[in-house]
Amino acid sequence: MHDQDRKLLQQMFEAAVHAAEPGAAMRPFLPARPAGRVVVVGAGKGAAQMAAALEELWAGPLEGVVVTRYGFGVATRGIRVLEAAHPVPDAAGVAASEALFAAVEGLGPDDLVIALITGGGSALLAAPVAGLGLADEVALNEVLLSSGAPIGAMNALRRILSRVKGGRLAQAAHPARVVSLIVSDVPGDDPAQVASGPTVPGAGGRAAALAAVEQFGIALPERLGSALEQGEEPPRPDDPGFARDEVHVIASGAKSLEAAGAVARAAGFTPVILSDAIEGEAREVAKVHAAIAREVVLRDRPFARPVAILSGGETTVTLRRTGGRGGRNSAFLLSLALEIEGLDGIAAMAADTDGVDGSEDNAGAFADGTSAARIRAAGVDPAAALARDDAWSAFAAVGDLYVTGPTGTNVNDFRVILIR
Repeated sequence: MHDQDRKLLQQMFEAAVHAAEPGAAMRPFLPARPAGRVVVVGAGKGAAQMAAALEELWAGPLEGVVVTRYGFGVATRGIRVLEAAHPVPDAAGVAASEALFAAVEGLGPDDLVIALITGGGSALLAAPVAGLGLADEVALNEVLLSSGAPIGAMNALRRILSRVKGGRLAQAAHPARVVSLIVSDVPGDDPAQVASGPTVPGAGGRAAALAAVEQFGIALPERLGSALEQGEEPPRPDDPGFARDEVHVIASGAKSLEAAGAVARAAGFTPVILSDAIEGEAREVAKVHAAIAREVVLRDRPFARPVAILSGGETTVTLRRTGGRGGRNSAFLLSLALEIEGLDGIAAMAADTDGVDGSEDNAGAFADGTSAARIRAAGVDPAAALARDDAWSAFAAVGDLYVTGPTGTNVNDFRVILIR
């Protein structure tokens, strides 16, 4: 890949992340100071950065606690920052959930709760319903992540099987007013889906969860299946207890893609945003993107060159093998690399805006028409690596991983294909 292409791709990613920077994004949505206490709760990969930004913006005392992923914490003055495991829940996540409940206990109608929610909060808030334990929460997480089901279907189950999700944290805070400031990482920016909506009730109860199990063939262990059948219905969005609450999506994939597109335009490319809400199997979504890129290269349609084709959303990887390394963005890109092999003038990136693709240390990777051949020359079969869910190793072999470290925000997948 030409250095200028790699540099432009990095600049576009950085612009996308900057557009979701917590301090600037939350400033217009800060609530008025209440007569009573102000308690902050939060969860997600960017929750600590949001807490630090809120402390800089807020004029008055703050107290509370947020939980983020191990290694994603930052220094704060009064808001406690806890860390827990992601994507597999652990005991620290159980303790963090209890700390959030304790923070909102006993509040009155004159008190205010500011909830700082970003993607990743679902795994960090481990609070299984009565009769289930941490092992069951881990089992549920593993089953859902390997099922290939979309986020809405996963959250339908989580709302039944968790004491904190589906608006239950906000319910515990009432009669205090809850103002949720949300950085969306979900297709369509439904705030009830971000981090499984701890402060925002979602539509659909047990019937929706059972339908999701049937539709996507989710193989629940017996204990989880029984709990789902017998679980308490989650609060409904029209519950009058939520009438005073406010919900604001302060940053999203759409806004970040627009910011990246502006960088492409300044560099002489016409930016085209396919969608900020693309879902589906990563390798199959890549084939569609590759087909569009080939059509542009060979026939200058449906877009004329030079063009920057952007998309976002949340693809999935249905795990077929064990032992592979890499997340959905590197899987997308390896599939794309195979499809565009031999084509000139294409440079692509796929990365997660939180800085971590799956469970590895890279945000994503780079690819072009030479990637597949270079990976083979390095001793790795790219098709075999994709089949065993090991895209990380393929890109590592040729030095094309993109490592940023934690970005402090999370508006989900970022994909761009430059065609000169």
